[in-house]
Amino acid sequence: MNELDHKINTHFPGLVVRKDLVKTVKGNAIVPSYVLEYLLGQYCATNDEPTIQTGIETVKDILAKHYVHRNEAGLIRSNIKEKGRYKVIDKVSVDLNEKKDAYEAQFSNLGIKEVIVDSGTVKKHPKLLVSGVWCIADIEYQFTEDKNASPWILSTLKPIQLSHFDFDGYVEARKQFTTDEWIDLLVQSIGFNPEMFGKRSKLTQLIRLIPFCERNYNLIELGPKGTGKSHIYSEFSPHGILISGGEVTVPKLFVNNSSGKIGLVGYWDCVAFDEFAGKQKRVDKALVDIMKNYMANKSFSRGVETLGAEASMAFVGNTQHTVPYMLKHSDLFCELPDKFYDSAFLDRIHFYIPGWEVDIIRGEMFSSGYGFVVDYLAEILRSLRNHDYSDRYKEHFTLSSDISTRDRDGINKTFSGLMKILFPHGGATKEEAEELLRFAIEGRKRVKDQLMRIDSTYGNVRFSYLDSAGQTKLVTTLEEEEYPNYYRKTIAEDGDELTEATAPAQPHQASAPSPLPVDPELKEKHLTFQENQKGISFDTLFGLYIKGATKITVTDPYIRLFYQIRNFMEFLETVVKHKIPGEEVAVHLITTEDEFKGEQQKENFVKMQDSAAAVGVNFTWEFDGTNAIHARHIVTDHDWKISLDRGLDIFQHYEMNDAFTFANRLQQYRPCKAFEVTFIKHKPIGTAEN
Repeated sequence: MNELDHKINTHFPGLVVRKDLVKTVKGNAIVPSYVLEYLLGQYCATNDEPTIQTGIETVKDILAKHYVHRNEAGLIRSNIKEKGRYKVIDKVSVDLNEKKDAYEAQFSNLGIKEVIVDSGTVKKHPKLLVSGVWCIADIEYQFTEDKNASPWILSTLKPIQLSHFDFDGYVEARKQFTTDEWIDLLVQSIGFNPEMFGKRSKLTQLIRLIPFCERNYNLIELGPKGTGKSHIYSEFSPHGILISGGEVTVPKLFVNNSSGKIGLVGYWDCVAFDEFAGKQKRVDKALVDIMKNYMANKSFSRGVETLGAEASMAFVGNTQHTVPYMLKHSDLFCELPDKFYDSAFLDRIHFYIPGWEVDIIRGEMFSSGYGFVVDYLAEILRSLRNHDYSDRYKEHFTLSSDISTRDRDGINKTFSGLMKILFPHGGATKEEAEELLRFAIEGRKRVKDQLMRIDSTYGNVRFSYLDSAGQTKLVTTLEEEEYPNYYRKTIAEDGDELTEATAPAQPHQASAPSPLPVDPELKEKHLTFQENQKGISFDTLFGLYIKGATKITVTDPYIRLFYQIRNFMEFLETVVKHKIPGEEVAVHLITTEDEFKGEQQKENFVKMQDSAAAVGVNFTWEFDGTNAIHARHIVTDHDWKISLDRGLDIFQHYEMNDAFTFANRLQQYRPCKAFEVTFIKHKPIGTAEN
């Protein structure tokens, strides 16, 4: 265990579990993660290895004996008959039989129905009446001659979810963690390894939790397939339900007028629509209309009666095209069914998660560290729905008067949700509150900017805020910075072409990333890049500045691990690409020796040296044994110094072993880390001033 894992176990004893255990015990049981973690939380919520191993065997034994596989349902029914009583783990739904004036349960996998349930159980667990709940139940078998009576008797029924928790204890324990530690704990709780994600990517993952802690929050995420968009809504919480976007109807979602039965929004904290995108999907216009009213007013009509509900809505779907293609030819909502491609509907969305920034899930991204038993975190998030943290930035910042009421609502609800998740105790610094506020504004701006393309009646909005000193700070989306030529266009009224938007001039912000150099004239400059920005490579960054050099010195203390050495090899490729044919270039690296794998490090350098020599690059290196290297820079013998705050380590994790991914082959398709680079006119190497 690392230091964070020890800290987690110290402050949340019995409430955390090692996340790799879920896969260990799951086997071929088709159950949500929260069901498995509920069981693991009973027997494995510890860091004591012998206890964990014993607990794993216990959980495996419980699943083997009591989880009902559909193909073994006959055997389980036989066990109940022979033994008279048997415990099962199954998904249970309940209906009212008006003819018998009785509630009857149906067991999904076991295949039995018309099992009598008492009114007290239904009142205690109303979600049994809608779509079903995973339960641990004791079932008895008593044969009767009465043909109308079921032989199955429900003895006990316990939904699989936490019965109680100490919210004050949770808040007190939160105070023991730094913000970065807490974010990593939450990312591990979701099941991911935080070391594989940058800060922006971690926040993007946590945005997916807001529908569980914020009432009536409307979220959309569109992006490539395989990024885990629907995982949170199907596996994470017993208070959320995932449904296919094509399967929902007005009676199922809102209310059945003939029976008066309330739909999903009346029982679940979060209703998520999977596979929401798809131009060809048939959608009921009446459903879209009632959804628009509900998303705006938190209410829906049933005949003459108006009903309210608190369910948040999340829409997730796959995109078929790249971001620049969508921006050039249409907009970022272009994949939605025609009926949902409606500006009034889309304007109700509070945040648009840029799914194209989320990595496709790989095995190395899963966590083997400790995180909350997800059921515990789900209950915490649910209790936070009663709080409002939307005003926590107002002491330091004021939203621009340009921002409309609906835009403010979206920004405030996102900010409130992030504050609940990260700072339930309060205590956010001004800088931390500003980071979350900017993120919340960006997510709403992404929605509004696309609405201006779709509907010409929407005017330009300046998404900015003022700090306590009265300074105006502008917020841009990342894709706006990456593709400015495409982003600042709008769809003409005929819908056939894109024309330049008449956006008001916006002052340059020091925090916004600068474009890569495109003209051959070399200038001194400072560039800033945002996390997850793409389109960056050593070639476009350094190529023009190292072209013509015969001697290059690179100072970077972190050329140790394999991926760092690979980065340096790619820098050498850039040197080769820009060196003058028939000439040779000397490249000297100053770095530090790896404490544990120094021999492997040297062996890799020797291989690079031999390879480089064959193409006219004389590569040498030295280890600085003083551990005094702090600056990271590239210096050439033709007057340029390139200062790098992160050295060459500018890219996020990507799949290095997959030869068939473009992120592996071409740097410009990799998301980068946040970094800055400064180009300075410098005296040549070897002069007295140097």
